[in-house]
Amino acid sequence: MTAIEHSSIEGYTARIEQTLDAARSGEVAKRHAKGYRTARENLADLIDADSWVEYGQFAVAAQRSRRSADELAAKTPGDGVITGLATINGTQFGASQSQAAVVINDYMVLAGTQGFFHHRKIDRLLEVATQRKLPVVMYTEGGGGRPGDTDVTTQIAGLNITTWLLWSQLAGVVPRIAVNNGYCFAGNAALFGGADIRIATRSSSIGMAGPAMIEGGGLGSFAPADIGPAAIQYSNGVIDLLADDEAHATALAKQLLGYFQGPVSGWQAADQAQLQSIMPADRRFTYPVRRVIELLADSDSFLELQAGHGKTVITGFIRIAGQPMGLIANDNKVLGGAIDALSAAKTARFLTLCSNFGLPVVSLCDTPGFMVGPDSEAEGAATKMAELFSAGANLRSPLVCIFLRKAYGLGAMAMAGSSFVKPVYSAAWPMGEFGGMGLEGAVKLGYKKELAELEGDAREALFNRLVAELYEQGRAAEAAAYLEIDAVIDPADTRAAILASLGLVSSRRD
Repeated sequence: MTAIEHSSIEGYTARIEQTLDAARSGEVAKRHAKGYRTARENLADLIDADSWVEYGQFAVAAQRSRRSADELAAKTPGDGVITGLATINGTQFGASQSQAAVVINDYMVLAGTQGFFHHRKIDRLLEVATQRKLPVVMYTEGGGGRPGDTDVTTQIAGLNITTWLLWSQLAGVVPRIAVNNGYCFAGNAALFGGADIRIATRSSSIGMAGPAMIEGGGLGSFAPADIGPAAIQYSNGVIDLLADDEAHATALAKQLLGYFQGPVSGWQAADQAQLQSIMPADRRFTYPVRRVIELLADSDSFLELQAGHGKTVITGFIRIAGQPMGLIANDNKVLGGAIDALSAAKTARFLTLCSNFGLPVVSLCDTPGFMVGPDSEAEGAATKMAELFSAGANLRSPLVCIFLRKAYGLGAMAMAGSSFVKPVYSAAWPMGEFGGMGLEGAVKLGYKKELAELEGDAREALFNRLVAELYEQGRAAEAAAYLEIDAVIDPADTRAAILASLGLVSSRRD
């Protein structure tokens, strides 16, 4: 193509078309054969129609010294990454609230590796996101650093690039959502891991080094799929949300972003009277706390994060009367709701996320306290549980704590933001029970001598009587009478109490 052709409308149109999927039918067919979408297909699904402003579309790999201009334009469009601005969820939240920056790695170009101009494009967009305070959605599929950019002659190791600096400096400034499908290694994995919320498909493999680097380091030969497979990364907390495929992952990204974009109208909610009968009559029995959450929240608004990791505490987003909120809840079906070290760290991270972006937090407390014992200490309980106290104490958004049943010891304090005085409102359901430690443990410790003097049925009878006495002393009504909590409420009034205590006005209900 001559210079004159380049400067003509026809030449411009031809150059644009080289960057699109229609010009790369062979590569597109390979993607589709694997059940994957192209980068531009993901882009079209993510953003609102006619809202896209692309940056750096004419970039190619920095390899002019070894490949022709025509070949680079045909084989390395965009230098393997699509960057730009768009609106996402615009019909729900309006143009001003739906602006976002988008980065989508293109695996059809040099396996999505990070080259010189690839980094320049990402850096440029992150600078714009910083200046305009725009949330960022980044698709991270790719093989990490690229050694073949021979045009770059003014650097040695290239470790003075700013991509990870800019990405990391956005922490707490704007929401950063990462989406991955397929292989994500080295630098790409560092970007994925640095996001505030991380979504990955079941076919993802995410590792801080790919097969070549691992083998080059003398650590053995591994297939790419065996390095950080999604099942492992979901169980260890690297992946927040596990998606079935790219379409599902993209839908999750849009839903997640919506919690940071504002309230919605047209919400629906279950009959709140159902909450009155969900708790078992026997305090020793378990119940489905996720069902409590689903009834309490607007219909279909609960999105749980890290369900495969730190399972004694549930973390996620909900809406109540259209208003977005964070939620934490003890799961009494896992270790009785005791907070172990992994759950403490997970919850601390989530509280910090809500604090950074002004989301109020609802805490549903039902815990016998922190998990104790040698195994717990081996997980680093002392520091991880302290992280939860710190995150709660420094929470800048309002916290409402609802005590569903058990509220014992330091664990209950941590669920209330480090102290029962931290929440803007703390209320218990009538079956709530409070104490400095679990009732059974308190009896065994405090009445060890008396219990040791008895055997068999007599010992059990004394134990049960003492537990019952402590329960009466620590009932919700007594805690409220001593002003250790603000109120005891009918479970059916929980939604209304949360909204009123936060001073929120309900969006219109259809």
